[in-house]
Amino acid sequence: MRKSRLLISALLLVLFAFAKAGAQQSLDTLLTKEEAVRLMLDNNYGIKIAQNAEEIAENNTSILNSGYLPSLTGTAGAQFDETDSETDFGGAPDQNGNPRDNIVINDAETRSYNAAIALNYTLFDGLGRFYNYKRLKEQYDLTQLEARATIENTTVQLMSVYLEVARLTENLEVFEQTLAISRQREVRAQYQFDYGQVNKLEVLNAQVDINADSINIMNTRQQLRNTKRDLNLLLNRDLEAGFEVDTTVNLQNMLVIDSFLEQVEQNNVRLLQAESNLQISAYDIKTSRALLLPRIGLTGSYGWNQTDNPPSAFFPATTRTSSSVQVGASLTWDIFDGGRSITGLRNAEIAYKNEELFKKQLEQEVARDVANAKGNYENALAIYRMQEQNVLTNEANFARSEERFKLGQVSSIEFRQAQVNLINAITIKNLAKYDAKLAEFQLLQLAGQLLNVPL
Repeated sequence: MRKSRLLISALLLVLFAFAKAGAQQSLDTLLTKEEAVRLMLDNNYGIKIAQNAEEIAENNTSILNSGYLPSLTGTAGAQFDETDSETDFGGAPDQNGNPRDNIVINDAETRSYNAAIALNYTLFDGLGRFYNYKRLKEQYDLTQLEARATIENTTVQLMSVYLEVARLTENLEVFEQTLAISRQREVRAQYQFDYGQVNKLEVLNAQVDINADSINIMNTRQQLRNTKRDLNLLLNRDLEAGFEVDTTVNLQNMLVIDSFLEQVEQNNVRLLQAESNLQISAYDIKTSRALLLPRIGLTGSYGWNQTDNPPSAFFPATTRTSSSVQVGASLTWDIFDGGRSITGLRNAEIAYKNEELFKKQLEQEVARDVANAKGNYENALAIYRMQEQNVLTNEANFARSEERFKLGQVSSIEFRQAQVNLINAITIKNLAKYDAKLAEFQLLQLAGQLLNVPL
């Protein structure tokens, strides 16, 4: 009866573990790599900031910010004046010989109105605005590259966390299967002890192993929960959102990657940024030279004025209206501005040389990074292949040990060692698999193809 209860308890524990795992998977949706990238592009704060900066740079390239359009200014005004006056003739006689009366005028209102519109246009400024406009367009291209760099860096970071979730998920499955085997072993040891075939030590060893397996599961589950929160943070969504990940890993063909590496200079985002900065420095030189040339401008204006004068002692009320049109041209040449323009030109030329040096330095750094990344990838692939073979060897060894253990030909310690060796082999293989995939992502990023290939 005791043996039946133990058997039923063990079966119920195993069934409960699998039922719980199945229920959790049904509740959590599958988050594919492609869906994770889509959510990242839609929600990640760093990417949103980079996209806003790109939009600002695009606005700066508008014709409204180019300096090619004229400026048009309108002005208008009105003035009101109220005056009280008294004119004293000092006793002077009028035409009848009588003394003239004083003339008193109260609340005499004077009104004046004016309106004008002025047009100014720079006809020639030494081509300064031309090169400044081209500089703004190049700045926009640079901002696009910066946004791309942000997306690539965030994608690699995202995939790093995603692959860690996948690794921990697979490890958790291994540890749960190990725990189930250990529980079965405990039941078997208890049977054997009840029949006097083994001593109590076999049961205690099985219970110790169950405890160790349970701790591994607890630690792995906690690591998995923490890593899922890290992934949700990158996706800018609820930190406790549940999901499952795709543990399938498809590695790119090495011939395809080699073809990508042949185009590093044309596609690597850091090199493209350096080239863009170099072009911006070239435009800065040309803009500085424009300050040494004369500037020609055109002006035009139209004005309208009206004044309403009240009657005075000697004149009736009058209204005066006038309008005017003015057209002109101007020539401005800073023959000598204290040397500021020449100094700015010299500094711009030095800045261009610095950008050239920086680009050459960056080319060497990228070449080194590519060589290192390729070596790391090839090494990771080799380790992964070796670990795959190592897993097959340990699986065969464990199967043989399990068979002999059931026949009583090996001890529980030897069986446990074979089980631990298999666990280590599988977890190391999982680590090697995801390390190889992450190394591939890093190599594709350096090749400038991370966003152009299937994940």
